[in-house]
Amino acid sequence: MLRKKECVAMLLAGGQGSRLYTLTSNIAKPAVSFGAKYRIIDFPLSNCINSGIDTVGVLTQYQPLVLNEYVGNGQPWDLDRTFGGVHILSPYEAKQDTSWYKGTANAIYQNIRFMKMYDPEYVIILSGDHIYKMDYDKMLAAHKEAKADCTIACMEVPMKEASRFGILNTNPDGTIYEFEEKPAKPKSNLASMGIYVFTASKLYKYLELDEADPKSEKDFGKNVLPAMLNAGEKMYSYRFEGYWKDVGTITSLWEANMDLLGVVPNFELSDRDREVHSRSPLAPPAFVEGEVVNSIVATGGEIEGKVINSVVGTNCVIEKGAEVVDCVLMGNIVVKSGAKLNYAIIDEDVTIGKNAVVGAPIEQASKVEGKTSGITVLGRGISVKKDGKVAAGEIVDKNV
Repeated sequence: MLRKKECVAMLLAGGQGSRLYTLTSNIAKPAVSFGAKYRIIDFPLSNCINSGIDTVGVLTQYQPLVLNEYVGNGQPWDLDRTFGGVHILSPYEAKQDTSWYKGTANAIYQNIRFMKMYDPEYVIILSGDHIYKMDYDKMLAAHKEAKADCTIACMEVPMKEASRFGILNTNPDGTIYEFEEKPAKPKSNLASMGIYVFTASKLYKYLELDEADPKSEKDFGKNVLPAMLNAGEKMYSYRFEGYWKDVGTITSLWEANMDLLGVVPNFELSDRDREVHSRSPLAPPAFVEGEVVNSIVATGGEIEGKVINSVVGTNCVIEKGAEVVDCVLMGNIVVKSGAKLNYAIIDEDVTIGKNAVVGAPIEQASKVEGKTSGITVLGRGISVKKDGKVAAGEIVDKNV
């Protein structure tokens, strides 16, 4: 008997994440650490299993090694299934029509055979670089009820930021009459979240049409969605009102980590109802003898210094006399005695030497102009020597 899945999820996780600079020099953006014990990809994977979707294709391309190893067989997210489960989908060579993924639509097109293998009625397209908790099953139910061909998740954003997003212009009943990709003069502030539910047959049809168009940029927002609208397909908006953050920049990544410290209501990651799962390393609780104020400290490591308003990842050591303020420490970091860290993001496997100074207090640093709005960023595996100094807003990928 042929088995099938009602809905298959396709998770786009191949982006380079260039606006995260050194944090994505050697790993894909969805593999970047977040919130002391998570990685960004934990959120869409957890959303899938919490929504009853147990078949997920993860499309990778840029620097996939860490991401592939992290996802593994999907066991932490209960996605280690004999039929379905999680599958890493990289570009591959075939006799014809294969190459690196040219865009979001082309990436999905190259994996049509994977989707058809499960004969789904619906396909949900997800992005691997957003922080949010969402019940996709409710969105799927709304799609079915409307008898839609495509449903786009959206949320209201400040009007001054609307030109950064794909913008939906809708009728009172939620139908979409226009889709504008990053318009200079947006007509509304209803922004696409990059989450789409398609009736599978329609998705295949428009992917094939788009692939055959030599002028297309092979992108959902720029090409596929406008083509469906122009053809008169039924397209609906699905409004989301929970927490959602695009962590594609240094500033937004820092802000999202800080949001975990209680600034934002209803952003709890460990609640049993819709828990965010991760492949966090097994370790005993951190040994804390120092001062920890309004901070998250993950397992492992030792905290003998001062930690204020910060997110500290697994197996971090902060020695006596060291101070960490307004920082995100991603894991396996040693901060030697006397060192002072302010308003910074520190990637994994970094050592900060004795009496070193990294960054500046947020009141000073936030006045610094540049790529990171004054946030100091240290890349993976580097070290800052004794008495070393890293100025506010610097992006460092070599030993100091």
